[in-house]
Amino acid sequence: MSRPRYIDFDQESWAHLRANTPLTLTAEDVDKLRGINVLLDMDMVEDTYLPLSRLLNLHVQGSQQLASVTDTFLGTPPGPVPFIIGVAGSVAVGKSTISRVLQALLARWPQHPRVELVTTDGFLYPNAVLEERGLMDRKGFPESYDRKMLLDFVAGAAAGEPQLEVPLYSHIKYDVVTHEKRVIHEPDILLVEGLNVLQAGDHGAFVSDYFDFSIFVDAEVEDIKGWYVQRFLTLKDTAFGQPDAYFRRYAGLSDEEAVEVATDIWERINEPNLVENIAPTKDRASLIIEKAADHTARRVRLRR
Repeated sequence: MSRPRYIDFDQESWAHLRANTPLTLTAEDVDKLRGINVLLDMDMVEDTYLPLSRLLNLHVQGSQQLASVTDTFLGTPPGPVPFIIGVAGSVAVGKSTISRVLQALLARWPQHPRVELVTTDGFLYPNAVLEERGLMDRKGFPESYDRKMLLDFVAGAAAGEPQLEVPLYSHIKYDVVTHEKRVIHEPDILLVEGLNVLQAGDHGAFVSDYFDFSIFVDAEVEDIKGWYVQRFLTLKDTAFGQPDAYFRRYAGLSDEEAVEVATDIWERINEPNLVENIAPTKDRASLIIEKAADHTARRVRLRR
């Protein structure tokens, strides 16, 4: 009989794997890390993300030791190469919140204080390019990204390039910020979060080929749809009202009208992308977090 690909843990058994790892975040920290309409509290951090940070810390230490052995064998001075973690999942599933929590927890381990988080939004083609190619209604699908640029970025990070440039994205303007870059210098850990980070590329390699560990955030499609609609309602009353907001036209909708619009966007764009492109990559992940309707982790699956 073949061994299962994953070891499955319910919430209680996974929480025990925290062992005696101290919680280094305060309630105020957790409040700042919480995403829009994403439930996050101290219990969730302790039960789900603290054990995961312990696992990742052990992986990072093992990777650093292996690199030291290789450097010793080659007789070369050790060079800083980040441990790269990919975080994938649907729109509105909460992967950005999880990534921020992991960044905060991992940065508090003494072995790797420099932890950077990069989202793949900046690697989308600018709206002008998407409009020219007829892809505005497929924004978030694999073809809407400059996958070669993303692959080059992750490959450069894995090669230990001392300076990495990250393209920026404005969620208010719903577009790439073309004349600004963020610069990252020699992180100990690099988190790369996005819809498509576990998908195949077009240039002979996958972005995930350069990941040392990968996480897929999963949930029932109907739950994610509900989270998306609720987030849309919140944004309608907040960010959409800003003068330069791309979605300003939705700010004056009634709640009923906003639900109709959000449901239409979900059913035309986000759900097909999830079903066709994102969900099929789940089994490529090192670890899968399956979320319940209240955002708690009902099951964690760890690849052997």
